[in-house]
Amino acid sequence: MRANSMCISCILGKQEKLIRDFSDEDKKSQYINRVLEILRKHGQTESSPWLAEKINQLYEECWGEGEDYTVTKQRYNQLLLSKEKEILSCINNSDDCIRECIKYVSAGNYIDFSAVDNVNEHTLDELLQKVNEENISEIEYFNFKRDLEQAKKLVYVTDNCGEILLDKIFIKCIEDKYPKLKITVIVRGQNVINDATIEDAKQVGLTDIVTCIGNGNGAPGTVIKLLSEEAKQALFEADMIISKGQGNFESLFGEGLNPYYIFLCKCELFVRRFGLKQYESVFMKEERIKGIEVC
Repeated sequence: MRANSMCISCILGKQEKLIRDFSDEDKKSQYINRVLEILRKHGQTESSPWLAEKINQLYEECWGEGEDYTVTKQRYNQLLLSKEKEILSCINNSDDCIRECIKYVSAGNYIDFSAVDNVNEHTLDELLQKVNEENISEIEYFNFKRDLEQAKKLVYVTDNCGEILLDKIFIKCIEDKYPKLKITVIVRGQNVINDATIEDAKQVGLTDIVTCIGNGNGAPGTVIKLLSEEAKQALFEADMIISKGQGNFESLFGEGLNPYYIFLCKCELFVRRFGLKQYESVFMKEERIKGIEVC
């Protein structure tokens, strides 16, 4: 889906903030004008993740590599690993582990340094403690389990570090309940903000239980035309797709793949789009999402 006007404004504002403290005012002005040119040329046709990757390439050309999130990613992966036993206990003691997993992976989607201005462990803990307050549509959940029963190939598209540990728990639960289902996980192909890559999948043990592949690019989403052939083939051959996070929604919605989306509404645009409060979750298959502008 093409970038919304609020997304375009947000992208521009973040770029100005990134270079605000740099001293070369002429270079800063030239840079912002080049960002504006990308937005003018492609903002009417491309998704926000596509624009973000293009502008990130420009940033590196002009200023060198951006902020390195390696330490932050490792910290949040380790933080969630330290909670794994406790979370597993809650899930295993619930009436329905798959339903409970959906609540947890939704809460974990908070760990997003692109959409959330001040990611912190306290808010994450609050969201994890409140998972029982999350309501999952009975109709949506019925359809989800029916699709799992009928599917032969499931592709799970991850989003951020930390929450990928919760993805692992969810995937293991699905694997246990539906052992004939072939599951492939797609992570980012390059480092981008705090999005999960193969290294993160390895750190939390996800690569030990299921096939994980990189998507071949550094867009903060799943932009079909930027995907590696391996990732593209996996997506288009899947009977069922689970897509985590706002960036994956923005890049996959309207592409004909009809995923189940799971994410928190973190920014004002998504709060408005879905009529929810900040940090409330969406769990829905694309065909049942109405009133969202695609073109």
